[in-house]
Amino acid sequence: MTPAEPSPTASVLPVPPPVTTAEVCDEESFIGKESDRALLSGPNSRLRDLKLLFGTIMDFMRGFRALHFVGPCITVFGSARIREDHPHYQLARRMGGEIAKLGFTVMTGGGPGLMEAANRGAKEVGGRSVGCNIVLPEEQKPNPWLDRWVSINYFFVRKTLLTKYSYGFIIMPGGVGTLDEMFEALTLIQTKKIRNFPIVLMGLEYWQPLVALMNHMVKAGTISAEDMALIHMTDSVEEASAHLSEYAIKEFGLRRGKVPVRRFRWLLERGV
Repeated sequence: MTPAEPSPTASVLPVPPPVTTAEVCDEESFIGKESDRALLSGPNSRLRDLKLLFGTIMDFMRGFRALHFVGPCITVFGSARIREDHPHYQLARRMGGEIAKLGFTVMTGGGPGLMEAANRGAKEVGGRSVGCNIVLPEEQKPNPWLDRWVSINYFFVRKTLLTKYSYGFIIMPGGVGTLDEMFEALTLIQTKKIRNFPIVLMGLEYWQPLVALMNHMVKAGTISAEDMALIHMTDSVEEASAHLSEYAIKEFGLRRGKVPVRRFRWLLERGV
């Protein structure tokens, strides 16, 4: 049988214009500045992909070495853009102090804004404070309130580390990155990849549109009411602290037995 002739009315896919040498050079210049850009840029040469694979392994190794002895953490997510004179900064600062008083290490993304506020609050009451910083083209420097920090090249590695050592999550007002981190934690809990650790949403006026959207999603059947029940919403530091105490300490315990106490000198390991 001979193939049927295409219909004259059938749509014809447009032929893309040829890629110029200048465009190729521009793309190589763009992805060459950041290793994660190269990782996300589609197929690379086999050698380049192998190098990128080893780069992610090295990121994980740096993170594991830096955070191995930090103890049970509560991770605080929030905007890097909010300054010290903002009420949300003071809320995160107070929350960081309360987390430290519960016996947890305060972990953040290690940057400025609300991350700095939570780390600062922990240090001001004598608690432990650590950060998992991200390497960006516009350099994000670790804030000055950290006992220990590690700088990571890949966002997915950083998010893994921020989750791996945590027994609960505080979500302060933030932007796209904060939303990404919040929904990553929710998805991991929802899909049983991690235990049902407490998630506390703070700054309720700011988050009202998001809560309304999620309630709409419940009505539409795209998420369940049980998913919404995973989030505790409050602007009270005391209430948030009590929630962590009930659902992180009593429910799972600080599990101090899980914290490695033996350090190997030949690995140059040290505590916080």
